[in-house]
Amino acid sequence: MTPAERAEAQAAADVRMQEHWSVVDGVLVFDGGGDSLVTVDDYEDFELLVDWKIKAEGDSGIYLRGSPQVQIWDNPIGSGGLYNNQANPSEPLVVADNPVGEWNTFRIRMIGERVSIWLNGQLVADDVVLENYWDRSQPIFPSGPIELQNHGNTLYFRNISVREL
Repeated sequence: MTPAERAEAQAAADVRMQEHWSVVDGVLVFDGGGDSLVTVDDYEDFELLVDWKIKAEGDSGIYLRGSPQVQIWDNPIGSGGLYNNQANPSEPLVVADNPVGEWNTFRIRMIGERVSIWLNGQLVADDVVLENYWDRSQPIFPSGPIELQNHGNTLYFRNISVREL
């Protein structure tokens, strides 16, 4: 895109974001419509801490370096897996989710192409290669944004912090 096209697309995305994302009592709330909430900055190696909760049948995720995703969902498999991996592990090591409607905490550490994830203090992904969803013949991007994503129902985030490593 040209700079002008990019600015126009960003302005339209910002309007859609403001229609569906809000802050209520210090909690980031997504109503289930619209698009992901994306960081302005790109990140290489980092540690992300975030609390989240979902409603029944919730299906969400966190994109790392712009690629899907650390899974958040109401599913017996449990959250914290790298859902879109094909060649490397995609399911969490253990189910560590709190009951639907209760807060959960992720600690996500990404170094190079490898991700370790703790959910509520339990290791659910141990130094797993995150695959490039957009071009599986290439490794994950060396840097990119972090995105909070959802598939159509209410979702909550709080206590979000990113530390570059």
